[in-house]
Amino acid sequence: MESSLPGDDEPEEADMALSARNQIPGTVKSVVLATVMAEVVIDIGGHDVVAAITRHAAENLGLKAGDEVRAVIKATEVLVDK
Repeated sequence: MESSLPGDDEPEEADMALSARNQIPGTVKSVVLATVMAEVVIDIGGHDVVAAITRHAAENLGLKAGDEVRAVIKATEVLVDK
């Protein structure tokens, strides 16, 4: 009997509908891979948004500087300062 891992039969690029309303296009400035996590810096209109994601996710997405991506932000709380 063959065993498979989750994701083995998924297409390389699948369209996915997301419920998150804050989907902001940007450009990857840098990706720093650590043992378990990765830091991804995304330039959004001249402002940096930093995402901490798993190394596995960063590698699966093939993230590198210059890639066009979307920062998908789903938060239960947003603070506003003036």
